[in-house]
Amino acid sequence: MILPTVDEGNIGVRLDVFVSAESNLSRSAAQGLISSGSVRVNGFAVNKNYRLRDGDTVEVFLPPPEPIEAQPQDIPLDIVYEDEYLLVVNKPQGMVVHPAAGNPDGTLVNALLCHCAGRLSSINGKIRPGIVHRIDKDTSGLLIVAKTDAAHAGLAEQIACHSFVRKYEALVTGNIKEDSGIVDKPIGRSKNDRKKFAVTDLNSKPALTRYRVIERYRGYTHIELTLETGRTHQIRVHMAYLGHPVAGDPLYGTAGQLGLCGQCLVAKYISFTHPITNEILSFEAALPAFFTDALRRIK
Repeated sequence: MILPTVDEGNIGVRLDVFVSAESNLSRSAAQGLISSGSVRVNGFAVNKNYRLRDGDTVEVFLPPPEPIEAQPQDIPLDIVYEDEYLLVVNKPQGMVVHPAAGNPDGTLVNALLCHCAGRLSSINGKIRPGIVHRIDKDTSGLLIVAKTDAAHAGLAEQIACHSFVRKYEALVTGNIKEDSGIVDKPIGRSKNDRKKFAVTDLNSKPALTRYRVIERYRGYTHIELTLETGRTHQIRVHMAYLGHPVAGDPLYGTAGQLGLCGQCLVAKYISFTHPITNEILSFEAALPAFFTDALRRIK
């Protein structure tokens, strides 16, 4: 991995800090790679205290990842729809979608492997079988899961051409003056915090979110949001950019607002064309208890 050439904005920065910021690695992981000689500056290994100079070229040699193969687990699922090609699941808040570092099991994928007896699409490999699109751990709501590769490919194509309708509801902080609006701002990894994303023109991708006000309360606004793109943390980043972070959001707002254990955000509605039968399917989830409890507190 060749990182951006050092320019005047990074002159004098410690090598480990630069590697961490530009490669999305933790500081300790960056230091470990430097210590093992897996980071080269202008072709040579240096120590972690090296201070960058104008024009330096930094290369990071990452070891091959250890394979993670998800295992079936008998975890209850809220299944909204199911046929031989796909299913629609209402994911609860707090459930991770697929195994990853720090969450090796107890995920939606583990539950799906058990429920479907391993019959899931293989396009996304052994770590994310059947997963066509994702929502964050603390965002609840509707997800489509593909059982066959043909169904997966058809659904992915709809997402790519924006014919796949996804609507969310959120409770955001502050009072939005406009009844509706559009946020058309690119999103990329935050330079200041590798866990966060931000509106930025640097190494970013286009992102567009439409919103409309459902109801206003003192200090909060209940809104509906429609995604035209599906960037990581898109709604959370765009609403924080507007100055109205999602209530309870621990990354982009204030954790614990209104007694919430995560962001007050729900993937409430989806509509798509069945990739095999061509039938138009639409599903809507009820607002979960954490959302209705928050509304009750502010009414």
